[in-house]
Amino acid sequence: MQEVLLELLRIPSPSGRTDVVMQKVGERLQEIGLDFELTRRGAMIGSLPGKTQDRGGLNRAVVVHTDTIGCMVRGLKPNGRLELVSIGTHSARFSEGSRVTIFTDDIHRYYTGTVLPTKASGHAFGDEIDRHPIGWEHVEVRVDEKVHTEQDLRDLGIQVGDFVAQVAYPVITRSGFVTSRHLDDKAGVAAALTAFKALIDSGRELEVGAQLMITITEEVGTGASSGVPADVAELLSIDAAVVAPGQYTTETGVTIAMQDMHGPFDYHLTRRLCALAEEYDIESHRDIFRYYRSDVAAALEGGAETRAALIGFGVDATHGYERTHLDSIVATARLMALYLQTPLTFRSWDAKPSGPLSSFPSTAVQPVRREPEWDPEDDELIERDRFPELEAEQPEYRPPDASD
Repeated sequence: MQEVLLELLRIPSPSGRTDVVMQKVGERLQEIGLDFELTRRGAMIGSLPGKTQDRGGLNRAVVVHTDTIGCMVRGLKPNGRLELVSIGTHSARFSEGSRVTIFTDDIHRYYTGTVLPTKASGHAFGDEIDRHPIGWEHVEVRVDEKVHTEQDLRDLGIQVGDFVAQVAYPVITRSGFVTSRHLDDKAGVAAALTAFKALIDSGRELEVGAQLMITITEEVGTGASSGVPADVAELLSIDAAVVAPGQYTTETGVTIAMQDMHGPFDYHLTRRLCALAEEYDIESHRDIFRYYRSDVAAALEGGAETRAALIGFGVDATHGYERTHLDSIVATARLMALYLQTPLTFRSWDAKPSGPLSSFPSTAVQPVRREPEWDPEDDELIERDRFPELEAEQPEYRPPDASD
């Protein structure tokens, strides 16, 4: 797993420029024996058969993404430096001082450089650099070539629209921490490859066919908006979980997300994942991410009719110079592998995209309590009815299990 992770981190792959990393992922899938196909745009779908293959080809899918945040050349400046625009959502603050690679249209020509504030020298600007605004319009790339004018840049073959990738500089410390840019979501890809390899090596037949979807535009919001097959009944996204003050995620366990800015994840599937982690003694945490979206949002917005959930490895300083721990990646891979060996959350109901009310598993959640009746003529609004429980009207409550 560590070898694969470092290999992926060392391949620049900002959204829109992912062909090389997908080639490498494809080679890794071939090594572990997972059959796959590529879409026209370069996303990848691998498949492991299950017992449900003879019942209409029902599947579940795990989705990860190889694309990362990055930048693009917005302008060639008169001083021989480059103006940038971001690819994906990240602050210019986290790029200041970073080393970058500039890719030209000539596949044999690329350049290196450094992202710097437009006022970068304390010896020249004094305290002004501490008051310098933050934003992409306030940084520039100093190219490591003898360039002093716009024409100098053009002579190198640098143009508007060239991709600029932050160098990852991955390191695995003796204590097991992984520090690097772009752990989001290359650590998720490494975890998924590890889990699928373990399942293939075990020789066990899965209850439900499993697909591995590897998307290439998650960071710009469209990732899994297309390509989710109609036979996918459950979708599990593997992505970075946020370690920060006010969050419950840690760098050593797996996080089961309850909600992100797109809304709540599937009630039944998330709680099933929580139960699996508890049953197998995997360090896990429930968390909510307020400024976060994933391939799940893209898939559901794209019309996928599927239950959907998200689990993640804990990452400190997301979209900056990130850090996680190998324990967190392993915990994520373990929970993923365990989940893929289980039946669907509701084996009968989820087998089809729709069904009658009589079969709907509405009693698999805690019954709601009806609000009391109020007398509108009573100024004191005296309660006339004390929340009659709907247990009296519904079959006995029981949580979902493998027999459903």
